[in-house]
Amino acid sequence: MNQTAGHTALLRTLLGVLLAVVLGVPAAWADGFKVVRAHTTTTDSVIRLDARLEFDFTPPPLEALRNGVPLTIEVQIEVLRAREWAWDETVASVLQRYRLEYHALARQFVVFNLNSGELRSFPTRNGAIEFMGRIQDFPLLDRALLVKGGSYYGRLRTTLDIESLPPPLRPLAYLSSDWRLSSPWYAWSL
Repeated sequence: MNQTAGHTALLRTLLGVLLAVVLGVPAAWADGFKVVRAHTTTTDSVIRLDARLEFDFTPPPLEALRNGVPLTIEVQIEVLRAREWAWDETVASVLQRYRLEYHALARQFVVFNLNSGELRSFPTRNGAIEFMGRIQDFPLLDRALLVKGGSYYGRLRTTLDIESLPPPLRPLAYLSSDWRLSSPWYAWSL
């Protein structure tokens, strides 16, 4: 009888942990990052992306930023060709990366575009975050790469890159839903 009670207690504990993990991921999405809108236009045979992203950071990453830990944001962008009888084909894939830093002596928030090397400074954290959330006229793909008559769509999502955190902070970030900030994929027709 004692052995059965022990197994029941263990089972309840495991179910509780499982529920916490499963329910923690959607909570991170709800309070975390969001793609508000995205659409493409064609100019001079180049498909260009305009998008609006929202970054609602939880307190632990903001505290780390305030204490000098840089945060790396990844924006994953894909163009896919829809197919009826197979998985959709990825035509193009771009990973746009930004590093957000706080420079305490200058009292400035700095956004560094890791792809282009562009550096921008802002007096407020909100200004820096809003800048990262605006993608305007981004050259995505040459229209000539698309097959006429094909059905194409774009999709994007954004995440906080945990691997770019300092090594001592990574285990905590992987275990805490406060650090697993990500948006679901947002798709639109081309």
